[in-house]
Amino acid sequence: MAKHVRASHLTRLIVSSRPLSPPSPLSAARAFSVLHRPPPNYEGHVPLTRTERLALALGSGIGSFVDPRRAGVFSSPLPSRRLHTPLTHPTPPRADLIAAFGEATAQPYFITRLRDRMLLHPTGRRILRERPRLTSTTLDLPRLRRLPPHTLGAAYAAWLDAEHVSPDTRAAVRFIDDEECAYVMQRYRECHDFYHALAGLPVLREGEVALKAFEFANTGLPMTGLAVLSALTLPQAARRRFWHIYGPWALRNGARGDDVLNVYWEEELETHVADLRARLGIEKPPDLRAMRKAEREASKREKQAMASAAV
Repeated sequence: MAKHVRASHLTRLIVSSRPLSPPSPLSAARAFSVLHRPPPNYEGHVPLTRTERLALALGSGIGSFVDPRRAGVFSSPLPSRRLHTPLTHPTPPRADLIAAFGEATAQPYFITRLRDRMLLHPTGRRILRERPRLTSTTLDLPRLRRLPPHTLGAAYAAWLDAEHVSPDTRAAVRFIDDEECAYVMQRYRECHDFYHALAGLPVLREGEVALKAFEFANTGLPMTGLAVLSALTLPQAARRRFWHIYGPWALRNGARGDDVLNVYWEEELETHVADLRARLGIEKPPDLRAMRKAEREASKREKQAMASAAV
């Protein structure tokens, strides 16, 4: 992964990657308060003072760690992520906590660093210029379901169907000031399910923790690191699997693999999923659901044997 670039070259890349638009008032270096708030830089943007950003980071971070299921750290229990549940609100109020924490802690350094890494990569620069969005409509899920089973598109659609989730429920970015960096965060969120499909990890708690560890090693976003800490709250068997199998897999592959944000997933849908893993330098971890099932069956046999011996 490219990590460094000359300042002059990076400045040219930043200017060329952005669409032509008038300078934003918020880009001017001037202080503001809750009584003197500048206009938003993009639709839905909420400018924050430093005090507000700190309070948002602390509040959402504590809430996410204390109650990770309701905070949205793990997507499986969230009603908004289920296909069969009517969506009366884009995301449940508490499900916004982890998203808010991610935005409050990502700037100014971490999200800018991610943007700069995209600018260093030809595909990353093209993504920033074209700004594609990942939704069920843009991806044409019915077509993906008809693709050969070995393709990324088929694996992605099969994963969505198996886990009963939808790509249409990612919260919109609100608290990142730079409009281009806000898109980078939005792109990261919308690509998350592709990482699931690539790794074959389910939306079970330990599967989410393993994937967040992978994302932390690959992107460095603080929010993903907070999610990894929630491994301490997993049941004993799940903690053992994480520390001995999925945690090492995540850190090794996230650190050595290519930047996943520089993948134009929409153009890889007909690629053989094994070839894509090889190209990115990412190994597929052991099947988590199969491992859990095997351990449950072994535990059941052991209990039956003990019961028989007691008789």
